[in-house]
Amino acid sequence: MKQNSKKWKGNLGLYFSVPVFSWALYDFANTIFSSNINTIFFPFFLQEQIGDNAVLDQIASTFISYANAMASLFLVLFSPLFGVMIDRTGRMKKYIVIFTLISVLSTFLMGVFGGVSFDGMVLGIPISLAIVIVLFVIAKFFYHSSLVFYDTMMSGLGTKKQMPLISGFGVAVGYLGTLMGLSIYPFISKGSSHEAFMPTAILFLVFSLPLFFLVKDTPITQKAKQPFLSGYKEIKATFKEMRSHRLIFTFMIAYFFLNDAIATTIGMMAVYAKTVVGFSSSGFILLYLVSTISSIAGSFLFGYITQSKGPRPAVTYVGVLLMVALFIAVFAQTALWFWIAGSMFGISLGSMWVTSRTYIIELTPEEKRGQFFGLFAFSGKVSSIIGPLLYGTITLVFHDLGTLASRMALGSLIIMTAIGLGFLFKLKKLEEVK
Repeated sequence: MKQNSKKWKGNLGLYFSVPVFSWALYDFANTIFSSNINTIFFPFFLQEQIGDNAVLDQIASTFISYANAMASLFLVLFSPLFGVMIDRTGRMKKYIVIFTLISVLSTFLMGVFGGVSFDGMVLGIPISLAIVIVLFVIAKFFYHSSLVFYDTMMSGLGTKKQMPLISGFGVAVGYLGTLMGLSIYPFISKGSSHEAFMPTAILFLVFSLPLFFLVKDTPITQKAKQPFLSGYKEIKATFKEMRSHRLIFTFMIAYFFLNDAIATTIGMMAVYAKTVVGFSSSGFILLYLVSTISSIAGSFLFGYITQSKGPRPAVTYVGVLLMVALFIAVFAQTALWFWIAGSMFGISLGSMWVTSRTYIIELTPEEKRGQFFGLFAFSGKVSSIIGPLLYGTITLVFHDLGTLASRMALGSLIIMTAIGLGFLFKLKKLEEVK
């Protein structure tokens, strides 16, 4: 039974219904974490701790990349089970609450340990820095884990026709969370980016509360209980059904490469802008704000484009935009060109979530939707290992080249995007045949 089953008078009635608005506020909350920790202040923190010149900046980039890859590795191991859990229990909110609280606590502790110093080293780095990196991996893992359940919850908020609008609204509200998160920047001391971690954790928790208390799970008939690890057998069986769900699997391959470029850029854009293009911390914050505004506009715009043209063409448009943005960023010699690239990337970032979530809902049978969303997360998170590992390895191997190493690393993402677009064009032919 849909929580939003009655006909609303206009889209505003849909957007500001209690279930949809509370659901969207969780996007607001987790985007505060994503932007503040993953994109801005954790990279700033590592650069403060490690980077001192063009060569060491590349080493800092490697640490950032590998930490992101480690979090994604755990997601690859566990995300297939999440989809099975949804299909069997229908208890999405329970796991969102648990995973969010763990992520919030880990983020708060990052701030605690980021401001202290211990004697001794672990693997050649200070103990306190090692603890912060481990806490970051934990926080990011549980943040992304909650999104598997959160994305699936969307299908219970409205009709199939309303999905693009609900998805677009959630993404747009989410990127408004970026503005809230960055409001703490004026209170952060220069060279002390760890001071941003604790207030970020608090904001993440506060704006998650409406979903915790006001959104209900859509009840489903529970399936017979099986051993927990049997979920992998179901995932394996789903892969064997590839011939029956060829469109879904082709899209997941395309998404693999597109998400590779997006996820890696999100984690590396702050350090890239500062060390390669020459942005100051405050300059990058301003750039990120403009990029966020572009994401908000893009997510709303592509909600309507998806509804009008269909999700597959819409995803293709986003992929082309992403490739152009990366190309400009790789060859940018002045701040102006990077401003253009950042704005275009912002549009593609917000739009990718809108179009891809809607396409998965359109392609998947309702009785297996949770399982396919788990596979969707699986595809995205495997790419979130490969991209950062590739980027970090390039900056590590070629660190003596200074900023050229970062340009080479970012250039590798253009290739990934091109491959993703190739599979989208193949998907078009499959749709025509069908």
